[in-house]
Amino acid sequence: MDFIPVTQDEKGVMLKALGLKSIEELFDMEVPDIVRMRRPLDIPSGISEYELINRLTSMAAENADLGSYTSFLGGGAYDHFVPKIVDAVTSLPELYTSYTPYQPEVSQGVLQSLFEYQTMISELTGFEVANASLYDGSTAVAEAALLAHDVTGKSEIIVSEAVHPEYREVLRNYTRGLGITIRTIPIESGQTNALSLEKMISDDSACVIVQQPNFFGYLEDVNAIGMIVERYPALFISSVDPISLGILKTPAGYCADVAVGEGQSLGNRMNFGGPYLGVFACRRDYIRRVPGHLISSAVDKKGRTGYVLTLQAREQHIRRERATSNICTSEALNAIAAAVYMSYLGPQGIKEVANQCLQKAHYAYERLSSIEYLEPLSDTPFFKEFALKSSKPIVEINKHLLLEGIIGGLDISSFYPQYQDTILFCVTEKRTKEEIDMLAEVMETV
Repeated sequence: MDFIPVTQDEKGVMLKALGLKSIEELFDMEVPDIVRMRRPLDIPSGISEYELINRLTSMAAENADLGSYTSFLGGGAYDHFVPKIVDAVTSLPELYTSYTPYQPEVSQGVLQSLFEYQTMISELTGFEVANASLYDGSTAVAEAALLAHDVTGKSEIIVSEAVHPEYREVLRNYTRGLGITIRTIPIESGQTNALSLEKMISDDSACVIVQQPNFFGYLEDVNAIGMIVERYPALFISSVDPISLGILKTPAGYCADVAVGEGQSLGNRMNFGGPYLGVFACRRDYIRRVPGHLISSAVDKKGRTGYVLTLQAREQHIRRERATSNICTSEALNAIAAAVYMSYLGPQGIKEVANQCLQKAHYAYERLSSIEYLEPLSDTPFFKEFALKSSKPIVEINKHLLLEGIIGGLDISSFYPQYQDTILFCVTEKRTKEEIDMLAEVMETV
């Protein structure tokens, strides 16, 4: 709609209808004079579009982006390759939105794309139900815990210390004020202590939350954990790396009840920290407790397939006391990017990406472990991340690497005080043998 300026005469007519003499009187009704600014804004004068683009480009160049640096940083955000077809499809005007498609009569393309996304997440996790996405991996963990609390009626949540520390922070924030108790399973050499879980779990437990692979990149003994949880009413929630499911057993395969995770690795770039994508899948038994949105297909009286939002979980759609979540909208554009990525690669392609991550990470592990001042935190099997203890300051190591155009590993001591001077490296399929060798050579000179 074109903007039509209001003339002085029209302003006068409107003010007269309101019984006012000036615009200032109108403002007096809501904005007290004491809080109004009586001087010009301290901002520079306007510049041309060309000058603005140059200035913003110059400012952006100060960022250490992944086009200029080689990254070995992980810890929840991963530098995977994004095929150009993802950009080509997600930039289509009819798909280029993060908004929830509430009107099916004009949203069939978006709805079908999200339906396909749900289907592929179900295939990856082994579960019958997947939603149309949540905000990110952390909110997916928290929403799964609330589902377990709702389903079981229990108020104790048991979470492994090896679950991403920031996910656990969000979990604590979500459950504050709900009368929920959170108990943490201690870790041993970066892995969940199953014996401690045996002692902690009881009939009062709503769920057990484990990450596979965990924050340190290590593989948990999920079969043993699943067998422990099965003996109680509690649900088993597994936070997964979707790429790892190309070669690892599905969560449904080791008796988990809910699978959640960060979907950024599925066709979404690191984006300086977001937006990301929360993956959520579960057994059919809990379909009416699933947060967010579910897309389903149906057939009309002429036999044509159509797609529609169904089982909407928010209190704005149903009676407040029956709502399962107040999580707002789906990350639709990110989910569509994930759907394009998964459909383009196919099962064999995702398996190949996972395999390359595995092989290259182990090559890097062997190279770095041979450096005099580094030693492995544990000999536990790992996927694409691994932790090394260092006798030299990690901040100095990473400064040295950055000067050579390399983004080093994550210092995990702020998350885990018991692991001082421990650095977490990540190696994805994008990293080449030459880049890994360069990382090792530079670190040898620190």
